[in-house]
Amino acid sequence: MKRVDYAFERWFKGLGKRPKYKSIRHYSGWTYPAKSGYSVESNGANGYLNLSKIGRIQMRGQAKYWGNPTTCIIVYRNGKWYASITVDVLDQVLQPDILPTGAVGIDLGCKSALSITDGENHQQIEAPKFLRNAEHLIKKASKDKRRKQAPNRKKKIKASRRWKKAQNKVSKLTRKVANQRQNWVHQVAVEIISCNSFIATEKLEVKNMSSKAKKGKRKKQKAGLNKSILDVGFGILRSTIKYKVEQIGGVFVEVPTKKVKPSQTCPKCGHQHKKTLDIRVHECSVCRYVQDRDIAAAEVMLYWAKGNLPESGTGFVVAESPSSTASTSKCKQAGSMRQLGAKKRQKSQSNFAKNGLEGVETSRSSVRAASRSEAS
Repeated sequence: MKRVDYAFERWFKGLGKRPKYKSIRHYSGWTYPAKSGYSVESNGANGYLNLSKIGRIQMRGQAKYWGNPTTCIIVYRNGKWYASITVDVLDQVLQPDILPTGAVGIDLGCKSALSITDGENHQQIEAPKFLRNAEHLIKKASKDKRRKQAPNRKKKIKASRRWKKAQNKVSKLTRKVANQRQNWVHQVAVEIISCNSFIATEKLEVKNMSSKAKKGKRKKQKAGLNKSILDVGFGILRSTIKYKVEQIGGVFVEVPTKKVKPSQTCPKCGHQHKKTLDIRVHECSVCRYVQDRDIAAAEVMLYWAKGNLPESGTGFVVAESPSSTASTSKCKQAGSMRQLGAKKRQKSQSNFAKNGLEGVETSRSSVRAASRSEAS
């Protein structure tokens, strides 16, 4: 019931689509929303989990922080059971004694997963390509699975034992890739925040970036690009760095990419020049600054977040800089029916403020008179 209520609240607020019916097969697990029904015997390292009517289960793993358990979620995923326990941790435990003083800009990419710079020192971390390395094994296991009798609920056909065995093999390979990526993401995030408390990166719409190609050619090229983007894990990489920085009391800034255009802007003079994706070196025609494209974009984001990015000829930096007062107002160009309606409402409100209540009353009376004459 809580999940249904939360889904409808998101729909009413415009954050998601209208909830649809979902089978119980989509919820492989259950939740203990309160402190009843389970108990934890642990201090953060291993321990035991007591579930009502199930028994005492040994846990493996170590938590970074530990406190008073509040909720517990049991999940069955890829042939294994997991327990997600939420605990209350004191704020004093989360805050480090000495906060790092470094500030870096980070640019995300497919070849170089992260391009990091503090303005003077540069570092590039290559993409590990876990999915690419295991792709031939996954394709082979998937081909074997397609040759077995798959389940079909409409025709009331059950899955064969060989199909289940092949499905477990595919799940095992995909689970290994996901675990490798998650482990790598946490290692990179910890390495970054160990020396920096101010991080600026680009605001990416990963869902739109990895969408399917529309009508036209180059569908295979777009599919390969989508696979590379998802293999790096832009979304989980950005969210992991964000919550780890905010956890120690640092600052995480997301630069509006569509307005600032880091990959097309020179970090030394602010001049903008359009570059295609095949151009991997930034060469400014004004100040003659030469740098790797990803490193230059990271420098632009760092300087913009600090507020010391040089102005360009168009003056977009002044309008969008965090130190500028114009950043609080959002200006949209007219070009759609929604924006046109907003302009009309704004105009009518201004006329209402000028004419006062008398104009409103006379307009209402005129409308009533017109409606009466039409009815007669």
